[in-house]
Formats: sequence, C-alpha cells, structure tokens
Amino acid sequence: MEISKDLIAASSTSIVLAILAEGDSYGYAILQRVRELSGGHLTWTDGMLYPVLHRLERLGHVEARWEVAESGRRRKYYRITPGGRAQLAEERRQWQAVDATLRGIWRALSVRVPDVHPSAAPLPQGA
Repeated sequence: MEISKDLIAASSTSIVLAILAEGDSYGYAILQRVRELSGGHLTWTDGMLYPVLHRLERLGHVEARWEVAESGRRRKYYRITPGGRAQLAEERRQWQAVDATLRGIWRALSVRVPDVHPSAAPLPQGA
C-alpha cells in the first residue's frame, strides 16, 4: 500500500514529535524508527525529514545539539521541548478528532474500510 504524499506531509509533525517524546534521536535513527513504527508503510528520506526537523526547531518544539558518536562521526541530536510536548498533545487531539470523524462518516455511509495493517505498530502514547 502506498500512502499519499498529502497524508505523509500532514502527519509528519505528529510522527516526529512522538518519536522524540521517546527520547533524543538523530536523523537516520528517526528515519529507521518511522519505518519500524509504520510496519514499513512509511519510508521517509532525508529530504523529507530534515525540513520537518528544521521547522520544528524554528518553532521551538525541538532543540538540536551536536555530539560525537563512538565512530568519531558528528551527529546532530534532536530533543523535544516542553512546548513540543504541548504541541504533540494538541496534534494528538486533532488527529483523534479527524479519525473519529472519518470513522463516523464511513459508518454512516456504510463504506467498509479495512482495519489498520496488523503489522503496523502504534505510535508512542507520550504527551
């Protein structure tokens, strides 16, 4: 199943903030976590992730710092801020409203929509 670019873009802030709510992380690890949590349905690229991280940093939802890995390579780590946690809670409320609305519409119109793929892991519940 291919997920539309519009849905990916619309969910990117929530996904990145939820992953960072688990703990600090760097770009490649975030990309891997997205793939893992989505059961392979979402395969993001650097070109998709870094603009989201930079926007979240500008908004004050994440902070970044450079660290040197054991390999000697420098990595930029991202951390969710208190404002980012508040934004994640708001994003979650909004997504729950959208989900409930769509489920209600599909139920009212008798449109059968299959459940979420069983291999797709849920996003972290932190907020």
